Order: sequence, then C-alpha cells, then structure tokens
Amino acid sequence: MVKEIIIPKEKAVFWLDTNGCWHNVHGKFQHKKIIDYFHASIQKDQNGYYLTQSNGQIMEKVYFRYEDTALFVFDVEITNDNVLLNLNTQKQINLNPTKLFTHKDSLYMQLGDDRIKFVERALMKISKIMTSSDDQFFITIHHRKYKIDEA
Repeated sequence: MVKEIIIPKEKAVFWLDTNGCWHNVHGKFQHKKIIDYFHASIQKDQNGYYLTQSNGQIMEKVYFRYEDTALFVFDVEITNDNVLLNLNTQKQINLNPTKLFTHKDSLYMQLGDDRIKFVERALMKISKIMTSSDDQFFITIHHRKYKIDEA
C-alpha cells in the first residue's frame, strides 16, 4: 500500500517566480535537468498546483507557491496550419487567439480556469504574427486578425 504525504504550499521549500523560474532559499535553480523535472511534474487538483514524487511505498505531493501563474509558454511553433504553444509542463497545445489577453505588459492565454503566461522567448516568436495600433494589440492567424484585450 502506497502512503501519501501531503505538504502544503506554506511548507514547501521551493517556489515559482513570475518568469517561470524555480527558486529555493539558496536562490534560482541552475541545473537544467532539475528545472525540467520540476516543470514536467506540475499537476493541479481542487487544492491547487503541486508536484509529486514517488519513492518506493511513499508518494509525496508538494503544493507550491507561485508569484503569478504556474503555467508558462516557453516556446512557440508557427506553421502554415497552426500555432503551437510549448508549455513549461512539456505539454503542447494549440493557440486560441480568442483567449489571449494582456495584463501589466505581459501576454497570457486563458485555458479553462488556468492562465498561461508567455515568457520572453515565446513573446519574441509570437511577435512575428502580432501588430499594434493605437495601444491595441492584434494577432493574425490564417489571414484573420484578432484583437487582444487587456485584463
């Protein structure tokens, strides 16, 4: 029988900053394999975002703090047919231009109850299909222009 240990976010020793970088008391994480492992382990339930780790008969579930959101677009793939978003969780989703919005000079996409923030690298890539006029941003996909609202 597997024993589950739950650690509330107030007791977690790591957190996610507003740019999608992991930190602990010693500073920003530096090792790519650990960073990738943490991102790929993000899950969500009714109590929030958490990471899990199994060690033999023990399954540890650690809820963690985050400054803005736990989900980030790390890369964008623009093809003739589609715009794909590569998330920090290693999942790939389609861009939904009607769900894009800006907030405090950042670009986000709403996905159900979750908001996903574009990091700088992803912004640079998606900017190729964005325009602005009179402080209003637009994105053009399949020859159709979508207004990006401000939240």
